[in-house]
Amino acid sequence: MDLATLYDPLPYGPAPEDAQLARQWIESHGGTFGHFIDGKFTQPGGSPVFDCINPADKQVLAQVSQGTEEDVARAVASARKAQPDWQESSPHERAKVLYALARQVQKHARLFAVLETLDNGKPIRETRDLDVPLVARHFYHHAGWAQLMPARLPGCWPVGVCGQIIPWNFPLLMLAWKIAPAIAMGNTVVLKPAEFTPLTALLFAEICQVAEVPQGVVNVVTGDGDTGRLLVEHPDVDKIAFTGSTEVGRILRKATAGTRKRLSLELGGKSPFIVFEDADWDSAIEGIVDAIWFNQGQVCCAGSRLLVQESIEGRFCEKLRRRMDALRVGNPLDKSIDIGAIVAPVQLERIESLVKAGVEEGAVMYQPPGACPKEGWFYPPTLMTNVAPASTVAQIEIFGPVLVAMPFRTPKEAVELANNTVYGLAASVWTENLSLALDVAAQVKAGTVWINSTNLFDAASGFGGYKESGFGREGGFEGLLEYVIPPLAKAKPPKPHPVSPMGFTAQLDRTYKHYIGGKQARPDQGYSLEVKASQGERLGEVARGNRKDVRNAVESARKAHEGGKNQSSHLRAQVLYYLAENLSSRRDSIEKLIAATEGYGIRAAGEQVDETLKRLFDAAAWADKNDGAVHSTPFRGLTYTLNEPVGVIAVVCPPSPSFLPFVSLGAVAVALGNAVILVPSERGPIPAAEFVQVLEASDVMPGVWNVVTGLEGELAEVMAAHDDIDALWHFGSSESVVRCLELSAGNLKQTWAVPDCDYDWTDPNGALCREIVRRSVQVKNVWAPSGE
Repeated sequence: MDLATLYDPLPYGPAPEDAQLARQWIESHGGTFGHFIDGKFTQPGGSPVFDCINPADKQVLAQVSQGTEEDVARAVASARKAQPDWQESSPHERAKVLYALARQVQKHARLFAVLETLDNGKPIRETRDLDVPLVARHFYHHAGWAQLMPARLPGCWPVGVCGQIIPWNFPLLMLAWKIAPAIAMGNTVVLKPAEFTPLTALLFAEICQVAEVPQGVVNVVTGDGDTGRLLVEHPDVDKIAFTGSTEVGRILRKATAGTRKRLSLELGGKSPFIVFEDADWDSAIEGIVDAIWFNQGQVCCAGSRLLVQESIEGRFCEKLRRRMDALRVGNPLDKSIDIGAIVAPVQLERIESLVKAGVEEGAVMYQPPGACPKEGWFYPPTLMTNVAPASTVAQIEIFGPVLVAMPFRTPKEAVELANNTVYGLAASVWTENLSLALDVAAQVKAGTVWINSTNLFDAASGFGGYKESGFGREGGFEGLLEYVIPPLAKAKPPKPHPVSPMGFTAQLDRTYKHYIGGKQARPDQGYSLEVKASQGERLGEVARGNRKDVRNAVESARKAHEGGKNQSSHLRAQVLYYLAENLSSRRDSIEKLIAATEGYGIRAAGEQVDETLKRLFDAAAWADKNDGAVHSTPFRGLTYTLNEPVGVIAVVCPPSPSFLPFVSLGAVAVALGNAVILVPSERGPIPAAEFVQVLEASDVMPGVWNVVTGLEGELAEVMAAHDDIDALWHFGSSESVVRCLELSAGNLKQTWAVPDCDYDWTDPNGALCREIVRRSVQVKNVWAPSGE
C-alpha cells in the first residue's frame, strides 16, 4: 500500500462534544422554564407547558411555558414601564450594558454553543465557530452604536416597545440581530423565540440578570404561533420585527395595517448560486457546500438554486456529486460531521413531500450512498437535476438540504433565471472575471449579493430582502434606522454637569518611565523632570525624552502599524473596551493624580475619568463605524471610497486638561488603525504616565501606543522633522506650533496644529470626536467599471 492510498480505508473517528454542562444548566432550573418578565423568571405552572425535543435523538430536553394573553400583557407592561428611563439613560450607560452582554456571551460561549446544538440540531462546529462569536460581535458592535447615537443619529428617538419574533433556524443569532440594535437605541423589547428552540433565549435572559440589564428592558415570553399573534395584536407595542416565512409575513402585514405599529420583515428566499465557466471550480463547490448544506439547508438565504453555465454543467455536477459523497450526516454534537438533524418532524415531512413532487415532475434526484441515523430526524444532502425553471422545486422554498440545478448559456440568461422567483433575499456569483461579477451583481434583484463567496454576515453590514423576501434591514447602520424615529423637533438640551468641590493634596513620589514598544523604557540619557502638584508640592518625576527616545518610539510604531494592517476593526474595538474596563478598575489612583495635578477636588477629577471612559467607548464604537461610501458617478460600474489609516501619528497633547485629551486623541487614532506616539501635557504628565499600567494590562499590541514624556518644544521639533512620521497633531504653544509646521515640510506630513488650544475636550455634541476620526484616516477612491 503506497502513501497515496494509505488513508483511504480509514474511517472517521467520532469527536463528540460533552453535553453535560448544558444538561446541568437545564437541571438547575428543574427542567421546566417560566417566562422572563421584568428582570426575573416567572414560576412555571401558571400557564400550560410544552416539550423541547432534541431533534437528533427525539428525547425531551426540557419543558417550556406557553405564553398566554396575560403573560404577554405583563411583559408588554413591564417593557412600557421601563422604556422612558431606558431612553433617558445616557448613551454611554446603554453602551456599557451592551458591552457587558457581549462579555457574558463570550464567557458562556461553550454553554451557548452546546445548548443551541441540542435544541436545534445543527452541528456543534457551526454553533461554536460561527453563531456564538457572531452573537458577541453584534453586542460589541451595537455597544458602539449606542455610544455614538447622539453623534450619528442626532435628534432621533427610540420607537418604544418592540415586539420581536424570531425563527428556529438561528435562535441565538436572530435574538442578537433583534435585541442588540433595539436596546442600543433606547427601546425595550418583548422577544418571542420559536417554539421549537427557546432554550438559548432563556439562557440569554439569565445572563441579562448578570449583566445588570435594567428590569423590563429585555423580556422573553415563550410559546407557539398563538403567543406571537397576541404580541402582534397588543395595542401597546410600537414595533414588530419578524423573521420567518413569507406566509406569516403576509399575515403580519395585514394585522398591522392601519395601526401605528412599525413593521420590519425578514422572510423566505430561493437564492440563486450562479457559476460561470471561468469560475474556480473547487472554490465554487466548497461554496455550494456552505450555501445549501450549512445548517441542513435551513437558512433563509441558502443557495438552493444552482445556476451553472451550460458548457460546464455535466462535469461540474459530477464533481459536485463526488463532493457530496464525502459529506457526513450524524450526531450534531460530533465535531467531525457536516450535516445535523432537521429541527422537527413537520419540517422533515415538508422536505420529503416537496422532493417527491419534484421527482414526479421529472427531476432526477441524487443522494449519496449511506444511511442517515434512525434515532432522530435526518435528511441526506440532495441534488436535483433536469429541473424546469417553473417546476415546484425551483420555485418553492424547501428549507432543507436540497439543491436544484439548472443550466444557462449567457450572462443575460443567468440574470433572468436568477430573478425568476418571487423572492429576493440573497445571491452568489462565481467567476474570475471581476467586471462580469460586478455587472451581474448589479442586475440580480436581491438584498445581498456575494461574489466568489456565500453566507457572509457581520453586524456592520445590513441584511434583508427585496420582493416577497420582506422589507427592512437587520444589522449595519440601516438596521439601526428600524429602531429610531427621525427628529421632528429639537432635541432636549443636555443636562449641565454639577460643579465639583476643590481640594486634594498629592500623596506619592514616583519616577515614571517612557512607554515604548509595549514596555516601560528608561530615557536614553537618564534625565528626568520634576513634576509638582497644583499647590506646589512635589508630585514625582517623569523621564525627559530626547531625539533617540523619539527615534525608538517611531521605529516601534512603524513596526506595529505594518504588522497590524490585517488586524480587524472588531479586534481593535475589543481592546479599547478592555482598556476602559481596566481604567475603571484603577480609577481611584488616577482620580487622585488628576486632582493633585490640576487642583481639582476628587469629584471633578472623577468627572474627567468618567469622560475619559466615555471617550474610550467612543473610540471603540468608531473602530468599525467609519465606513466608506459608494459614489454615483455617471458611468456603469462601481466607484467607492475606502477610509484607510494615516499610519504613524505623533501627538503633542495640550497643557490642560492633562488626561482626557491624552486618551481621546490616542484612543480614536488607534481605533482607526494607526500607531501613535503621544507626548503628554508638560504641565501635568503623571496621570498619563500612570495610564501606562492600564495599557500594559489591556492586550494593546506592542508599539501601537507609545508615550514619551519631556519638554514640549524639544520633542515636538524632533517629531516634526522626522521623515517616518506620517502626521503631527500639535496642541501646544504658538511659538512651538509655528516652528513645527516649518519643520514638517521635510516629508510634507499631515498636520493638525492648534496653538494654545482651548477645545472643550468634554465634547458635548461629539464634534471634536468626529474631527479626530476625520484626521485619523485618509480616503482612497476605487473605480471598478463593469459591463460592456
